Amino acid sequence: MGIADDAVEIRAQGWRTLAALYGSIESDLERALQAEARLSVVEYTVLDALGRQDGWHMRMQQLARATALSPSATTRLVNRLEDRALLTRVLCADDRRGVYTELTAAGKALLEEARPVHDRALEESLTTAESLPELAPLVEAIHRLEPVATTA
Repeated sequence: MGIADDAVEIRAQGWRTLAALYGSIESDLERALQAEARLSVVEYTVLDALGRQDGWHMRMQQLARATALSPSATTRLVNRLEDRALLTRVLCADDRRGVYTELTAAGKALLEEARPVHDRALEESLTTAESLPELAPLVEAIHRLEPVATTA
């Protein structure tokens, strides 16, 4: 195997390791959120993204990017959450084609209930992963991450 082949294999191995860590964390979060907050991971992600808007709302395409979902999957998810009265859609005053999504009071309350569940499950999942030699370097890298500055 040549140097180029080695580099490809190293990247592929890194990707497989990252996917394994992601899968493990997502599974742990899904179990905890379903059991304690009646939310899926992706539902929590939507509520969390909207909750971080500091009382504001998001366009549907922004929400799709924040949740890594397709526009159609985002619409279906928003429909389900709207049916549960956790969020609502608002027409854009400047562009009637634009649709915003924002949390309702019930959505905010459920997010506040779910956030500690999410945070605890994430911490437990990372602690478990850190004990596995193949995942420990990735977990250590996560712990070294600096907060991302947001622009207002």
